[in-house]
Amino acid sequence: MLALPAHDPSLLAGGTSGPRALRPLLDTVLGALAEGAAARCGPLPAGGPERVRDRLAEAAPGPALPAHGAGAAPALHQLVRALAEGAADPADPHCAAHLHCPPLAVAVAADLAASALNPSLDSWDQAPAASELEDRISRELAALVHPAGPEPHALITTGGTESNLLGTLLAREHLAGTADRPLRVICGANAHHSVHRAAWLLGLPAPQVLPTPAGVLDPAAVRDALLGLDALACVATGPAPALVVATAGTTDSGAIDPLPALADTVAAARHGGRPVGLHVDAAYGGPLLLSPTHRHRLAGLDRADTVGLDLHKLGWQPVAAGVLTVPDAAALAPLGQRADYLNAEDDTEAGLPDLLGRSPRTTRRPDVLKIAVTLRALGRTGLAALVDRVCAAAAEFAALVAAEPGLELHSRPTISTVLFRPAGATDAQVAAVRRRLLVDGRAVLGRATVRRPLGGAPALWLKATLLNPHVHPSDLAALIKLVLDQHDGTDGAPGTDVTTQRDPGDDHQ
Repeated sequence: MLALPAHDPSLLAGGTSGPRALRPLLDTVLGALAEGAAARCGPLPAGGPERVRDRLAEAAPGPALPAHGAGAAPALHQLVRALAEGAADPADPHCAAHLHCPPLAVAVAADLAASALNPSLDSWDQAPAASELEDRISRELAALVHPAGPEPHALITTGGTESNLLGTLLAREHLAGTADRPLRVICGANAHHSVHRAAWLLGLPAPQVLPTPAGVLDPAAVRDALLGLDALACVATGPAPALVVATAGTTDSGAIDPLPALADTVAAARHGGRPVGLHVDAAYGGPLLLSPTHRHRLAGLDRADTVGLDLHKLGWQPVAAGVLTVPDAAALAPLGQRADYLNAEDDTEAGLPDLLGRSPRTTRRPDVLKIAVTLRALGRTGLAALVDRVCAAAAEFAALVAAEPGLELHSRPTISTVLFRPAGATDAQVAAVRRRLLVDGRAVLGRATVRRPLGGAPALWLKATLLNPHVHPSDLAALIKLVLDQHDGTDGAPGTDVTTQRDPGDDHQ
């Protein structure tokens, strides 16, 4: 085979020559990342959507598919730099809007290896070592959630949406839902929107949504909802099957439903003859299990039939790194599929592992590698320290807010999310403060409409979700000052602040 020049963009990343082809390209990527971050110099590019669109067009002019390529290094430098300059950087201490964590460098490095090797986890002959690693890590993570389960196991998913879908699917299969007796999903108003999407995708009735005026699901309301299903029951077919979906770490505030009481409610319904399951969406809160200081908040989680958790939230992994756990591997049997070219029966009988039951997806990248590397690199104590740091940072931020007369704190954080707002502000003014900070590129804060404490009316709150374990107290104080300064400078006219332009050189050099 002819030797290709080192700069040839058609060189492959795998094989014995792959590392040699990658090395100079990685230098280009790292340089472009550094240049882009320096040009942005903040949590978000300044100028709003139009400015970002213009900058990207300037940085990468012409068609996306030109007649003649520019070459590997120029293309990488041009587009990676442009993307970095126009990125929202979750590692910046003032980028705290969403459950979007800054990934660990060791996890990103592992993800590079996964991309270079490019195994596909739909048959053993495409991913021998990766499939074994996935099975091993899945079992250990599941045992963390279900320590008393007969054979804990897990699936690696793309995140909470897929985990909620699979938890609902498994409940439908195990509880024998039928067309005339469909599975009924019961959840709180605090549940993630993907619970509704899961019911829709599976052709189930829309979930029965219970009010959560206190921010969490009320076990008594769940009990009444289960009893209310009797009105829908057919004497010939028996009571309708139901799935109770609880949340451990809501998107809006990080609240955790009362898991022990909900598990008791489900157990009592089962004892009374009702086919009912419990799924817990712990996408955000699940990694609290790693911390001796905070794991008590998840008491009762082990009693769920299925649990979803995301390590690309409170686990510092690059997207995607979701997990769905079950206490017994036999519960995953309904996901089994047969395709002769992937898991022929005689191959399986001869000892080749069957991977098609590990996911509803066929082609799958080895997201388990970055998880496995992180677990080995940091260990339980190292990961617990990161969890404890972000929880402590949130508590400190809440204390700073509470001590500031110009701000109103919603409540002390359950995990690492803090809701607050300028004191005396209207909802329109709260929204305007957030948009001004976004367009200025100074801070990325979320928004949540949540009732005021002690039964108050719903109000719009700024949301700071702290996931950077290295955030400094001075960063938190500076974020408060930014909010106060912006509130002083807005009249609350909705929409007008979005077009405000600021010289991106201000504070960005």
